[in-house]
Amino acid sequence: MTKPPAAAPAKRRGRPAKPRPPPVSPHLDAFLDMLTAERGAAANTRMAYERDLTDLGRWLIQRGTPLDRAGTDDLRAYLAAQSGSPDAPLSGRKAQGDGGDPASPRTLARRLSAMRQFFRFLVSEGLRVDDPASALDSPKLGRPLPKILTEAEVGAMIATAEARGGPEGLRLVALLEVLYATGLRVSELVGLPMTAILRDGRGLVVRGKGGKERLVPLSDPALAALVAYLPLRGHFMVPGREAAQTPFLFPSRSSTDGHLTRQRFAQLLKDLALAANIDPDKVSPHVLRHAFATHLLDHGADLRSVQKMLGHADIATTQIYTHVVTERLRAVMQEHHPLARRVVGAVGGGFDTDEHR
Repeated sequence: MTKPPAAAPAKRRGRPAKPRPPPVSPHLDAFLDMLTAERGAAANTRMAYERDLTDLGRWLIQRGTPLDRAGTDDLRAYLAAQSGSPDAPLSGRKAQGDGGDPASPRTLARRLSAMRQFFRFLVSEGLRVDDPASALDSPKLGRPLPKILTEAEVGAMIATAEARGGPEGLRLVALLEVLYATGLRVSELVGLPMTAILRDGRGLVVRGKGGKERLVPLSDPALAALVAYLPLRGHFMVPGREAAQTPFLFPSRSSTDGHLTRQRFAQLLKDLALAANIDPDKVSPHVLRHAFATHLLDHGADLRSVQKMLGHADIATTQIYTHVVTERLRAVMQEHHPLARRVVGAVGGGFDTDEHR
């Protein structure tokens, strides 16, 4: 008796996967691997550099020049086109160019950084004898002051979260208190492992950019919020999974990363701002990081300590917060100093007042 023919395997539904386009350079993957292995670049940094260099490579290929053979004029033309016009300066004039919306000066600066590092890599590996990016000028960047929340606004958000109660409310309070007490980057906060908490509970060991660790103290309110939240941490774990199998302080049942995502936390903050009668456009995890730094300086903290807690490699990055404090102090002085308005009014006509004789 013959066996019936085996049934053909069922065809998978859905669109077939698109083939990945070939890399714009045979050396691009080696460069990206070097960034990760030798310089400790984060995954987001690696993806940004790959995206920027791929965009450059495709632009050059359309003009008949391989990425590895690009010259200074080719790179300068690309940056000019990205800024909005083939003749536009690197300052990023807002005009419509051949690449769609013009790139901002900050985006141009990042793309230029990717170029410089890639071509330095080619030279260091003996794949080129010259560096075409070395002669390019950096775009001029403005230094907008960081947005911050007032102490009263931060307090209102925490109070609103406390009023919610339950696991969701207690977790949100813990997130807010820890972020406002430490100034962590949002990726550092949501990815905190349980092992980050010191045994005495008075601080966190945080692994920041480049894999560098730093010790950040916890305030009493932040510690109290964690103590209240931790017994309910299991509410956010995958059912049936042991606590030891979930290493994160803020786990998530739905995230593929195993922990609360940056996007979800940002959404929770927007919702909380609305409930606290605060403009949600003013609120983000990074704004709370800014508030942490600025409020510390307002209350007399030294700049070097704030730099260490923020994890800034260069104190010049931290100094932007001193400008925020200076502007606020100037506004306070102009509003409340007994002579401020009189002096301002007398500038045009001299200082003929009793106080200045």
